[in-house]
Amino acid sequence: MCPDLHPPKYVQPPLSSSSSPLKGGQKAFAPLGLNAGAFYALSTLLNRMVIWHYPGEEVNAGRIGLTIVIAGMLGAVISGIWLDRSKTYKETTLVVYIMTLVGMVVYTFTLNLGHLWVVFITAGTMGFFMTGYLPLGFEFAAELTYPESEGISSGLLNISAQVFGIIFTISQGQIIDNYGTKPGNIFLCLFLTLGAALTAFIKPDLRRQKANKETPENKLQEEEEESNTSKVPTAVSEDHL
Repeated sequence: MCPDLHPPKYVQPPLSSSSSPLKGGQKAFAPLGLNAGAFYALSTLLNRMVIWHYPGEEVNAGRIGLTIVIAGMLGAVISGIWLDRSKTYKETTLVVYIMTLVGMVVYTFTLNLGHLWVVFITAGTMGFFMTGYLPLGFEFAAELTYPESEGISSGLLNISAQVFGIIFTISQGQIIDNYGTKPGNIFLCLFLTLGAALTAFIKPDLRRQKANKETPENKLQEEEEESNTSKVPTAVSEDHL
């Protein structure tokens, strides 16, 4: 009889209800929702905040928004490339979240200085990290919720972002109308601080990475690499003989 040359198909072991992937990954939903919600509120109310301190600068208010978008696109690409190469999901997510908070604080206390070029720089820096966090958050959530479908985790993250976005936009708008732009931005800073703290307490259970390492194909490849490296010294010694 001919031996079966095909490796056994990898089967994901069933998970109990106590170890449900969605239950393990739900801690990532709130931090991303807080970050995205703050971004939605800031983008919606940006024109109002700029005109508040710089009357007649409607055109530059739009340009500041464009700067945030372009810087955010660049941040998303760079953070995605870094994450793909380093696989440091929690560390990268936490660092970018903290930098988002720092950017928001700097923007808050420089908005009323009377220099539009300062607003361009601080808003662009904030957009770079705030938008750059979004792909990191989605990837981190996909790792934590594996083997659940990425569509499910992405949908739940989007729901979280939309809910927080609505709450933050309405709340910050009321605060700006009654107390000014600085208290409204401080309101967002407080929730970004909460989001960074929640991210720090997430256990980096990278289920998808573990599953990829446990597949028979990867194990066979590792064994072949080990056998190849073990044959190198033997071949060298034979050449010397």
